[in-house]
Amino acid sequence: MKNIVVPIDFSEQSERALKVAADIAKKNNAELFVMHMLELSPSVTSSTDLIPPQHMVHLLKITEERFEKFLQKPFLESVKVTPIIKHYKVFSEVNEVAQKHEADMIVMGSHGVDGLEEIFIGSNTERVVRNAEVPVLVVKGNYDTFNAERIVFASDFKKESAHVAKRVVTFAKLLGAELKLVFINTPADNFLSTKDAYERISRFLNEANLGVEVDIYNDYTVEKGVLAYAEQNAADMIAIPTHGRKGLAHFFMGSIGEDIANHSEIPVVTFRI
Repeated sequence: MKNIVVPIDFSEQSERALKVAADIAKKNNAELFVMHMLELSPSVTSSTDLIPPQHMVHLLKITEERFEKFLQKPFLESVKVTPIIKHYKVFSEVNEVAQKHEADMIVMGSHGVDGLEEIFIGSNTERVVRNAEVPVLVVKGNYDTFNAERIVFASDFKKESAHVAKRVVTFAKLLGAELKLVFINTPADNFLSTKDAYERISRFLNEANLGVEVDIYNDYTVEKGVLAYAEQNAADMIAIPTHGRKGLAHFFMGSIGEDIANHSEIPVVTFRI
């Protein structure tokens, strides 16, 4: 764990995420790349008619001062921090920054969303999850000290997710956490017999070249099953694969990973399939 990207908007949620990222960075001697995206569009920044150059310079100066003040937190002492300001909000840029600096993960704060807002608007965190190629850790709570001693990894254990399992195992080792794997068996997913479920899991583990145990948990939906299993096993974090669907594919099919990230009270880390 060498580099961590933390997008911030000066909110309480982003401060909580920064606090968790700082704790992880201290334990791993990692560097934080803290980025803020201005609420501007390319048309605004490129047009002198909309915002005169001197006003743009003034706006950037104010943002830099606010950014500098935001980073004056006691929990950031002894942590190497590189601030990054982007002129406008394009969520794919978070992934570009992560790739440029070879980040091991992105850490974001979220308060979660529900109902029509979730369907038609979503959250900033969801947009980052959809675009990110690196793991995205979603944090809601306020942690004085962040310890991930037990991580639950939930998967459908189909072949396409095998490479994700390898990454999750590596991720857990980086954090020094115990890893528990679970298959959620639901009526909506052609409810499998115990024999059929274990046959699918066995093929998956062979594909991923992993020698680990997997639990089977029955519930009405994958989301409910993952959250219930995590609670029963006192998990500190949930790891889950996501397709990162966008546009109409996301509207009609949704993403279980994003739903769990929205509704879980404990941190969730998503891994792009």
